[in-house]
Amino acid sequence: MSDKRGMTAEDLYRLVWTSDPSLSPNGEHVAYVSKTVNKDRDGYNSHIRMVELGSHEDIAFTSGEQDRHPVWSPDGRKLAFLRNHKDKPQIWVIPANGGEAQVITHAEHGVSGFAWSPDSSKLLFRTQIDAVSSNEADVEDSKKARQESVDQKKPLEEEIIDRIRYKADGSGRWNGRRSHLYIQQLGSDAPAPLTGGDYDIGDFCWSPDGEHIAFVAKIPEDDTDPDLSLINDVYVINSSGGNRRKLTSSEWTVYAVSYSPDGKKLAIFGSDRSHHNATQVNLFIRPVEDGEWLSVTKSYDLQLSNSMVSDMRSGTRSNGPVFSEYSESVYSLVSREGGVHLAKFAADGSGYEWISQGKRDIYQFEQGSNGQFILAAADPAQPGDLFLLDTQSKLESRLTQHNDAFLEEVEVILPEEFYYTASDGENIQGWVMKPAGTPSGTKVPTVLEIHGGPHAMYGFTFMLEFQLLAARGYAVIYTNPRGGHGYSQEFVNAVRGDYGGRDYADLMEAVDHVLSAYDFVDESQLFVTGGSYGGFMTNWIVGHTNRFKAAVTQRSISNWISFYGVSDIGFFFTEDQIGGDAWKNTELLWKHSPLAYVEQVETPLLILHGEEDHRCPIEQAEQLFIALKRLGKETQFIRFPKSSHELSRGGHPGLRVKRLNHIVRWFDEHK
Repeated sequence: MSDKRGMTAEDLYRLVWTSDPSLSPNGEHVAYVSKTVNKDRDGYNSHIRMVELGSHEDIAFTSGEQDRHPVWSPDGRKLAFLRNHKDKPQIWVIPANGGEAQVITHAEHGVSGFAWSPDSSKLLFRTQIDAVSSNEADVEDSKKARQESVDQKKPLEEEIIDRIRYKADGSGRWNGRRSHLYIQQLGSDAPAPLTGGDYDIGDFCWSPDGEHIAFVAKIPEDDTDPDLSLINDVYVINSSGGNRRKLTSSEWTVYAVSYSPDGKKLAIFGSDRSHHNATQVNLFIRPVEDGEWLSVTKSYDLQLSNSMVSDMRSGTRSNGPVFSEYSESVYSLVSREGGVHLAKFAADGSGYEWISQGKRDIYQFEQGSNGQFILAAADPAQPGDLFLLDTQSKLESRLTQHNDAFLEEVEVILPEEFYYTASDGENIQGWVMKPAGTPSGTKVPTVLEIHGGPHAMYGFTFMLEFQLLAARGYAVIYTNPRGGHGYSQEFVNAVRGDYGGRDYADLMEAVDHVLSAYDFVDESQLFVTGGSYGGFMTNWIVGHTNRFKAAVTQRSISNWISFYGVSDIGFFFTEDQIGGDAWKNTELLWKHSPLAYVEQVETPLLILHGEEDHRCPIEQAEQLFIALKRLGKETQFIRFPKSSHELSRGGHPGLRVKRLNHIVRWFDEHK
């Protein structure tokens, strides 16, 4: 019998999150971000630490409360990072050998991203500026009136809105600004503007010679409303801001762009939208000068980037395509069958190979020299650390151990992987966790967990929610039904137009498989929960079967008709995923809405929702709750203040703990 204790929700306060590795140019040190819950348990602190690769000595390098995104200067003499200055994120620079950090930028609205120039003399950064548009005067007058109302306590003024994308989850309503690029010369007071106009800059990078900058943007070319399109383009401009060239043909969604070290090629992560929102991310490469884009990875049927669902990360910076030292190949993370690994793709499309292996979740990486890589990786037994991988020797060493003391104290339950054959012949991957110390022949209550997305993936990573349920005596089933990434383009596309169809069958058949294969699962005590798409599916399940004793729906969708007009993505997501709009296709949207089946619900349902969720707005929960109460069903509604769609992953720590405890409490009350 183990003398370790089971995990609790409050263990969230003990965890350390490790991210954003940055390898020094000489290959001797790794700077990274260490994040913890603050002492008041109402937010997070983060600072930059430094690991010396030879000795593995790990020291605190900065002492700020919100230091993040460290990036070495190419000459290795300085480290730049983001830290708030007068309540706005600005770029700070600290000498590589230590000392006092100095603030470099003073952008009025803060800095949202930056990159060193190749000669280490300048910083390219992105910030917000006031939009320039046909309604500029109206927007500006509205902004000033609202501010004066606040400053002078005058009566509130109206807010003028003319964009369909006027709000976004996590950032709220549009502030009338656009994101653009500036160059800050070290030692200079004022930055030089590089871009401007009624559009936003996405990803960006320098050319190796410092003469050009590539960026991603959606720049209007006609009177078509750009908010109605998911297409953007790649542009290259001189480092002085002139001679803008468009290198794509307005056919793709582009997520990231990178120059090759020899300056001759560009690589992008993008989607050709052949399967609309379900299209896998692929790698495209073309010569910087005249040439065609080569689709490097589409024939491999892989999902590039990290699609893993985890309650340990929110807003972690993702890797774009990374060229090898001699520009002949590109490295990328790949989501595949419940794992995320590093792969190397030949730039000419001739093949690929796996660089990492094992059942794990690599969420970031840094390329070094001589075949070395820094990996930020989690697995079911630990929430994330840094590892040094030497591809020549095939050896890997661990660089950080911030959660080891805590993990030695608690019982970590490891999942057992399984596959089952669905009724239509498809192989479906899943996992089951058995509570520690369960006597042979004993049956335990069991929770079915359903991931969000739906174009996401459960897998070999650490989930505090699952560990908590197992510690409280519940077996946990989680699986990847049709619609999730990690298997094939056909697999991820299968859910579109079929919400509540094949995906529902996959989940029910997964439960049937576990009941037949594992004798510790109590068929009379089944429970279900999920968030976002998983919340939709939880709502759907309780309206279509009574096999679960209780359910918890989180940040869910209940009514596609109203979702169309209230979600920040509702108008295009509903059309893409369900197949219609709210006025011409009302019957179709209602057919796929869990609210349509509310009279059939007999399962006690707990509804959890964030007040400031713009992705799945709280009115979705309100409609469901009122209908259930009006019909005399057993339900409870819990609203979390100042919480967006990211509550479970990066929200207020105290509310994250309360959320976890409410889930367990509801299931305990209905055993």
